[in-house]
Amino acid sequence: MNLKDKRVMVTGGSGFLGRQIVEQLQRVGADVYIPFSSVYNLKTKEGIISALYNLRPEIIIHAAATAGGIGLNQARPAELFFDNAIMGIQLIDEAYQYGVKKFVTVGTVCEYPKFTPAPFREIDLWSGYPEETNAAYGLAKKMLLVQGQAYRRQYDFNIIHLLPVNLYGPGDNFNKWSGHVIPALIMKISEAKKAGKDVVNIWGDGSASREFLYVEDAAKAVVLATQHYDFDAPINIGSGIEISINHLASLLALKLDYSGELVFDDSMPNGQPRRQLDTSRAEKHFGFKATTDFGVGLDRTITWYKECFK
Repeated sequence: MNLKDKRVMVTGGSGFLGRQIVEQLQRVGADVYIPFSSVYNLKTKEGIISALYNLRPEIIIHAAATAGGIGLNQARPAELFFDNAIMGIQLIDEAYQYGVKKFVTVGTVCEYPKFTPAPFREIDLWSGYPEETNAAYGLAKKMLLVQGQAYRRQYDFNIIHLLPVNLYGPGDNFNKWSGHVIPALIMKISEAKKAGKDVVNIWGDGSASREFLYVEDAAKAVVLATQHYDFDAPINIGSGIEISINHLASLLALKLDYSGELVFDDSMPNGQPRRQLDTSRAEKHFGFKATTDFGVGLDRTITWYKECFK
């Protein structure tokens, strides 16, 4: 699909990933429209219909989500389930009825079962229940996969489902409570250094692993999939590189020049034991391969944080 001059609506287009998707779409000549939440409440049918008829999209990339780290998932599982399910389910149905030509659902690695063998392959998606602390969020997103496949089967609706791994980069949510692991650790360690504290407490025992994808790379993958992927099977979006939380924290302490002690609290949850994706299908179907070195990406993220939170 040639996106030049196509009307593309990006939900969440002013958010962390959405801003990068908008930029990548503009680079290929698409006409991009963002249904800002101050104007359109996408958790309501009326808000969705209003956005569709005012913005008149040919393509929708659904990147909007209520999401966060383990703390937010534990505190607000009902909100995470409801917001993500109701927004996605109604948006898909109304987009089909409106006549949208292609719908791209940005799902989540949290859809995978808790004990998925690494590297995660798309065929393993239904082999068990998601990790408990983020199951509500993961299952809400997973139902959009089921809905999309059902709409493709019954209505021949061109809808695809992407499974991005943990994202990071400039513009991330730097909040110790609701942020994901990289921005939360950067903030914790930076604040400890500034306050002269010689200990930083970190949730979990440090053994859990994560895979991280630089947000600009993720946006490129979303646009490539929009252009070239038209199948009902979900598809992984990641870097293929796995790192333990222990190693990550030590690396960030080194980059932030923090010499204090990192203390892991094993009374707090680890989250999913491992996360690493098999990204071979994305490379095969639309030529995506992450290009941002992890160390370089961390340096850019830290620089952005220091400039914005002086």
